[in-house]
Amino acid sequence: MLIFHAEPEGLRRPVLIMAFNGWNDAAESATTAARYLATSFHAETLAEIDPEEFYHFGLSRPYVRFKAGSETEREIVWPATEFSLARSPALARDLVVGVAIEPHLKWKAYCAAVLELARRCEAALVLTLGALLAEVPHTRPVRLVGGASDPELAARLGVRPTRYEGPTGIVGVLNTVARERGFATASLWANVPHYISGVENPKATLALVHRVLAYLGATLDLADLEEAGKRFDANLAEIVAQNAKIAAYVKKLESKDAEEAPVPRAAGASELPPASELVAEFEQFLRQQQRPE
Repeated sequence: MLIFHAEPEGLRRPVLIMAFNGWNDAAESATTAARYLATSFHAETLAEIDPEEFYHFGLSRPYVRFKAGSETEREIVWPATEFSLARSPALARDLVVGVAIEPHLKWKAYCAAVLELARRCEAALVLTLGALLAEVPHTRPVRLVGGASDPELAARLGVRPTRYEGPTGIVGVLNTVARERGFATASLWANVPHYISGVENPKATLALVHRVLAYLGATLDLADLEEAGKRFDANLAEIVAQNAKIAAYVKKLESKDAEEAPVPRAAGASELPPASELVAEFEQFLRQQQRPE
């Protein structure tokens, strides 16, 4: 179930960072942030969880690709949970980063496997990243919410607990199980404008990366994410300027932005914004930008 490719020995009070694609990952902001941190700190393969017990392969299909250096021999890539280890001198403590698709089956057993890895690594903190769709405007700084297993940890991460009650994903389950088993836990969630949910959101990714780095007391050159965020804003500004209905909706959200807690996007909400319209226009705009002269 849990397969180690290297022994986790002599780690420096590691933080286990987990992010899951799917329900917990609006605009792929959380998984992109986790991968960005792993890549930036030159993380190397540590372990994986075999997917056989936890995934319905008709829903998350494996894919086939040519093996490196071969034009004839193929291999199957399964939707496994992959963990990498960063032991960078730029960090005062080590990072273990896990990224996966949200499992379909046996969540209790899956969480037990993740926490077995945390135990073997002697993780000092289990930190989950997420992103949720909310009624927030794209013109405002990204708001982060979340919680932690103790007030001091929450203060260091700069989050206050939400009062959300309702359906949860693997992130919520993993946090609860980890806390029950005695691990220090924390969760950071970026609020993503629900009317642009169909495109990657570099601003939400940047906000998560910034907050994790602040907690770790580490720095990175984030120029690439910052530039992507500027292009994202410029593209949206051009699209919104061309559509009065969308512009009016964004203005309405801006007027409500003073509220302390944004409203999560609820299924069947009575006031539906032109989400599909904006996403379609945004994607069309990007395609036009990529056309050769």
